Amino acid sequence: MRKMKYSLALCLALTLCGCGYRIGYIGHPQLKTIGIGPVTNETLAYNLSTQIRSVLAECFQVDGTMKVTDEKKADCILYAKVVSYKYSEISWSSDTDDDDLRPNQWRVSISITYSVMIPGRAAPLIKDRTATGSATFMSGPDLEVSRTYALRQAGYEAAKNIVVQVTEGW
Repeated sequence: MRKMKYSLALCLALTLCGCGYRIGYIGHPQLKTIGIGPVTNETLAYNLSTQIRSVLAECFQVDGTMKVTDEKKADCILYAKVVSYKYSEISWSSDTDDDDLRPNQWRVSISITYSVMIPGRAAPLIKDRTATGSATFMSGPDLEVSRTYALRQAGYEAAKNIVVQVTEGW
């Protein structure tokens, strides 16, 4: 019985002392909210800036570290620019037995440059950085729809990288 009390006291002491690790937010303690500024699009893709702004807001909300709010009320503001995207073939197939090969699987890669500003300060908190994302898709009945969804998914992957860099990458 006495050994059990000592063991319990030892376990309690070790639990309370811990090993120094913390669970939770490791970013800047004064930055609780973020505003997502206008996303500019330097590519020819239609409506891409709106899609990227939407997935950026979604990724910050899913992460939960910083609350997405209006730019006027935000502690910091994220500005992003879609610099490029590229489609490339991954695999080829043929509908017949001849040598007529067509791509049936594709990869899209996107590159986004971003910076984070604190309102009222001239120098950016995070200077221009680049995040990339990619997604694969199959050639289906409507290739344009598949390309649009894949481009959004690649943007989502890049947005997740941006969220990690903004919330943890100091």
